[in-house]
Amino acid sequence: MFGHRPTQPGQSQVSVPAPAAAMAPAASDLKLGKKVNEGKTKEVYELPDIPGCVLMQSKDQITAGNAARKDRMEGKAAISNTTTSCVFQLLQEAGIKTAFVRKQSDTAFIAAHCEMIPIEWVCRRIATGSFLKRNPGVKEGYKFYPPKIEMFYKDDANNDPQWSEEQIIEAKFCFAGLTIGQTEVDIMSRSTQAIFEILEKAWQPQNCTLVDLKIEFGVNVLTKEIVLADVIDNDSWRLWPAGDRSQQKDKQSYRDLKEVTPEALQMVKRNFEWVSERVELLLKSKSQGRVVVLMGSSSDLSHCEKIKKACATFGIPCELRVTSAHKGPDETLRIKAEYEGDGIPTVFVAVAGRSNGLGPVMSGNTAYPVVNCPPLSADWGTQDVWSSLRLPSGLSCPTTLSPEGAAQFAAQIFGLNNHLVWAKLRSNMLNTWISLKQADKKLRECSL
Repeated sequence: MFGHRPTQPGQSQVSVPAPAAAMAPAASDLKLGKKVNEGKTKEVYELPDIPGCVLMQSKDQITAGNAARKDRMEGKAAISNTTTSCVFQLLQEAGIKTAFVRKQSDTAFIAAHCEMIPIEWVCRRIATGSFLKRNPGVKEGYKFYPPKIEMFYKDDANNDPQWSEEQIIEAKFCFAGLTIGQTEVDIMSRSTQAIFEILEKAWQPQNCTLVDLKIEFGVNVLTKEIVLADVIDNDSWRLWPAGDRSQQKDKQSYRDLKEVTPEALQMVKRNFEWVSERVELLLKSKSQGRVVVLMGSSSDLSHCEKIKKACATFGIPCELRVTSAHKGPDETLRIKAEYEGDGIPTVFVAVAGRSNGLGPVMSGNTAYPVVNCPPLSADWGTQDVWSSLRLPSGLSCPTTLSPEGAAQFAAQIFGLNNHLVWAKLRSNMLNTWISLKQADKKLRECSL
């Protein structure tokens, strides 16, 4: 679909894990080993001084239709490298396992050495392009809920035929010692949807629709685990500003050219530049937010520190305060007003055992969300919790007994308007599912 062919089955390729570093030494400063692979748009080199890693060097080349159309586009290597580095940094920080290590130069990045799985995973939100040809009767613009997943076997000679899950399993692929079975296929399928949804959400603040996405996975030769690999650049997706196909900024503008002229190629380059300039904004959010934990006594500090630590995993600032709604209601309301007055969206977490007046008093005097997270004692915990659950009418502060749950509740609120927080929540869901899937596989293997 996308005309982007990183590697052939069984060949090693770069992929993508860790935040993209700032401009490190130029690629020429690295000691390069042998060339591992060369595709239409990139070259891959071993790095003798960095065991287990390779260098991905992009080319100033653009292709379409299995390279039936091929042109040099000056500056494309730098544009593609910037796009890939930002996208993988976003995914990496969200918690998606990738092979990306760091951006090395304008046109190259370092990645974990992976053996590539020869399947292109395509995720679609909107029906367009090759999907319409393969599914006559479906109108362009049809939306998939949930997004639709398709798989294509990487075989240029046969135009990358579409495969089913059963075909992938029956192929009995084995890469870096890992056999690709049902568990691995399920993990790649779930990961594809999560990755698409994270990027879709990231583009929304810029009023840009992610129509579809093509990705590939590899097996890290050191860790033997499946990771998101290869690249995600402007060859890998369709992007429609304002949801308008006529404004498309992806490689489809190159595919659609009736004739490749210098002027037409400049138009395509401007589209690629448009994307690379805005992709850095995916790493930022205009929305602010914080959690303020109010504890009735400093003896609850260890409980509150767990909330703060959990907030940090979502990138949410958290402040701890001590105040008692019973013994100093005026001070409690003064602290509340302090945080209401600066305009930063705030979720209050009330930590009070025994008779919890803190959460209800806060809930009755602020329009901001309040959640109870009482520290329960062994002796009176079951009785004390009712002071958090049984509230007067007109109040709405939910109760969670887990400090991590309180932080997640706040993250879900902020995630409505902050794609970076939402990405971490979505990644957590995926990683929890994967851990259960792998545990089940391990248990079944031990039982055989």
